[in-house]
Amino acid sequence: MADLSGKKVAFLLKRGVEQPELTEPWAALVGAGAQPVLVSEEHGTITALIGDWDRGEDFVVDLTLDEADPADFDALVLPGGTLNSDKIRNNPKAIAFVRAFFDANKPVASICHGPWIMIEAGVVAGRKLTSTTRISTDLRNAGAAWVDAEVVVDANLVTSRSPRDLPAFNRALLAAVANG
Repeated sequence: MADLSGKKVAFLLKRGVEQPELTEPWAALVGAGAQPVLVSEEHGTITALIGDWDRGEDFVVDLTLDEADPADFDALVLPGGTLNSDKIRNNPKAIAFVRAFFDANKPVASICHGPWIMIEAGVVAGRKLTSTTRISTDLRNAGAAWVDAEVVVDANLVTSRSPRDLPAFNRALLAAVANG
């Protein structure tokens, strides 16, 4: 496993994030020595969901979008969850935050419904990626080359379909952060 000491990774999310899509990549990054940071619209806690229905745990927000500067981070993770992704994609500050990572050519990793956010940021056209099949048409309509695979790496972009793909997603995430 790569040593990611000194690497700082933003996790952008809201209430309704799919819990394992937050906790498992977070744990993988911590285990490799990186510092994950939970970024959201406001201070307080975020309640995760399990399977978009069952209440999960609460997680403390580290920084708000107003406080977080993309330049301070080495990578970005966009966990899924239908409610989470739908709310984030309608927030102009969140979209600007995401776009800044692409503009700086920093690694971005997204899973399940997370790529919805990237559609709004205007960064999927011409990119090869995957997601939950539920948004595959949205991604194709936005100009992405959608494929059904457990993980897809396209330059600095890492994507996966669902929580069942987390082992492959986490390996690709760690490699992307290590390679910058």
